[in-house]
Amino acid sequence: MADQYQYNTNEEKIVKDSNTKEIDLINRDPKQINEDVVKVDFEDIIAEPDGTHSLDGVWKLSYTTFTVSKYWCYRILSAVFGIPVALLWGFLFACISFCHIWAVVPCIKSCLIESQCISRIYSLCIQTFCDPFFEALGKVFSSVRVAVRKEV
Repeated sequence: MADQYQYNTNEEKIVKDSNTKEIDLINRDPKQINEDVVKVDFEDIIAEPDGTHSLDGVWKLSYTTFTVSKYWCYRILSAVFGIPVALLWGFLFACISFCHIWAVVPCIKSCLIESQCISRIYSLCIQTFCDPFFEALGKVFSSVRVAVRKEV
């Protein structure tokens, strides 16, 4: 939080907006969240076993068609639907954050406070009623001796 503010020579506070930070246009998956999910190449989908090969020209054209169509289809879909879907995801995560901050955490804190109160009452009851009973029971059975004999 301290790095959100910069001070210039006049000691004025300049607020850096975390929503307008620069993004990396080269490495677009820096945390590798899609590392094993969407790396689909031609060889992962289409393969011809030995003894069953198409013509070389067909194979090359199939490879080119698959690669180019996948590339442009993704580009067109992301251009058309990328911004609306990003808006929906932003709205969804904003709602989740709102609920978590304003409902879930206060509810959990309330339950913890109430459970501490109940815990103290329960502990008091145990110490008042059960502890003396089990101490007396322990004194009664403390004089019991167990002997183990082997019969041959």
